[in-house]
Amino acid sequence: MSFSARRDRIDGSMRMVSAQQDAAFDLLRLAVNKPRFDQEVVDRIRGQTISGIIANERDPEAIAKRKWRRALYGMHPYSRSGEGTNVSLAGITAADLGAFHKATFARDGLHVALVGDIDAKTLGDKLDHLFGELRREADAFSRRRCCRRTRPAGRGKLRSPADLAAIGFSRRRTARPTILRRVRNPRRIVLHLTPVREVREKRGLAYGVHSYLVDYEHSDEFRVTTATRSNRAVETLSIVRQVVKDLAEMGPTEAELEASKKHLIGAFPFDNLHSSSSIAATLVELQLDNLGIDYIQRRAALIDKVTLDHVKAAAKKLLSAERTIMIVGPALGAKG
Repeated sequence: MSFSARRDRIDGSMRMVSAQQDAAFDLLRLAVNKPRFDQEVVDRIRGQTISGIIANERDPEAIAKRKWRRALYGMHPYSRSGEGTNVSLAGITAADLGAFHKATFARDGLHVALVGDIDAKTLGDKLDHLFGELRREADAFSRRRCCRRTRPAGRGKLRSPADLAAIGFSRRRTARPTILRRVRNPRRIVLHLTPVREVREKRGLAYGVHSYLVDYEHSDEFRVTTATRSNRAVETLSIVRQVVKDLAEMGPTEAELEASKKHLIGAFPFDNLHSSSSIAATLVELQLDNLGIDYIQRRAALIDKVTLDHVKAAAKKLLSAERTIMIVGPALGAKG
């Protein structure tokens, strides 16, 4: 059984042996409805978190992430560190945690998925047992405290200097506004047509090139991250820029589109349906995105219907936004 906090939600999960499900559900019910915030445990977790914050003050990647969030989101809550600060953590009491639980744990906004050895009737009874005591709605203040829509700001270049020459790599990120996560429009396929092959396979410039979508409730980003030798950083960044620019202006080729479609369709079971836990997590995400109970069956057909014209139009709209660039590592020189 575990719980985790994200920017927009709190997640929980539990795995159990079906023969012991009654005892397991009882433990989860206690955790959800009547959590204990013993002072000794609160102090221990606070100390661990503060130690991590102190260590991150000397970590170039952590420093870069802080600058990145602040540059993109300014004073919006998304700019803040999820771990808090030494000052904010020092002021949190067990009573504060209890008040937070009371204000935020409610049945509205609750999404549940269960996979495994249990029938529908038994599951319905168990869910009533688990969550029936929760309030119907969370406090209004809790619901609205981070509800304003924002978009990543285009701030040009950011720099986080660090002596990484001994390791020999530089990292950089670019972000662009994307469409809302709840839409899950198949035209987002364009964002999977990344600079990976051009930078890593053809040129051999990067140890790794990754692109991914960051889907927040109130904002979205498209990021490209690379790691390369410091003396090839300018060239690598230039190629990444050019590939994204070409996609925005001309779109992909038919062959690139078909390859991306095949990957998106074929990789889905391996990435999302490889275990009971991954299936349950996927089912929760489908609820959060309001995609419908039959989305897994419809997904391949939706992707197949996307045409080259669809993707070119989406590329022009999505990839032409002003970019933000973060550079971590030694200075790139006048040309960087």
